[in-house]
Amino acid sequence: MIRTTFAALALSTALAAPAGALDLSAMTDAEKAAFGEAVKAYLMENPQVLVEAINVLEERQQAAEAQNDKVLVATNAKDIFEAPADWVGGNPEGDVTVVEFMDYRCTYCRKAYSEVEELLKQDGKIRFVVKEFPILGQESELSARFAVAVKQIAGDAAYKTIHDALIGFRGAITLESLTRLAEENKLDAKAIMQRMNEEEVTAVLRANHQLAERMRISGTPAFVIGEELMRGYAPLATMQEIVDGQRG
Repeated sequence: MIRTTFAALALSTALAAPAGALDLSAMTDAEKAAFGEAVKAYLMENPQVLVEAINVLEERQQAAEAQNDKVLVATNAKDIFEAPADWVGGNPEGDVTVVEFMDYRCTYCRKAYSEVEELLKQDGKIRFVVKEFPILGQESELSARFAVAVKQIAGDAAYKTIHDALIGFRGAITLESLTRLAEENKLDAKAIMQRMNEEEVTAVLRANHQLAERMRISGTPAFVIGEELMRGYAPLATMQEIVDGQRG
């Protein structure tokens, strides 16, 4: 009983104290062995302590990661929020900006699409920015190049139409299917298809990939909401909660 009480006190002290406060180097080998056995015995009798310690560690790690993400957002703010090549929707004068890194062939991007549309509809004070971030293969690359080319050739309204069409597109993405899509929307298919492979389009995608690398974003969707970075899909209620939090 005394041994396990000592172990509990030592363990709780080790968890609560700053790193290095428990100096095992000051112990003799016999003391270290006795201490180790005491801690082991205590944990065997009280396994919930280990669960609690793991939970505390995870909370600290999550807090540290969230803080690191805020630093990444602040450091890269201009490229995140003000890149001239990006399409801007919602309320361009909104008080909170939501930025999405997306891929047209990403299942969760397609799921997030309706959530984002509803968010913008319900909350008229959100500025929304799209980052074309193709990472899922050739069809993703073709889709993103096509969308960027449409914006550059035909403007923002045409981009929005094509963006929506590509999100809902269920067939194979090929040069032929993209040509048909441009023609169906009365766009200059020849000019768009030519622009797809030019440096003007490549530079946009290159910049987005470089930004994602700096932000440690490796999957889609990923969102920057105000000062917060959110990796992955989140339902409407969660996004609205984060937006409200950014308003203070």
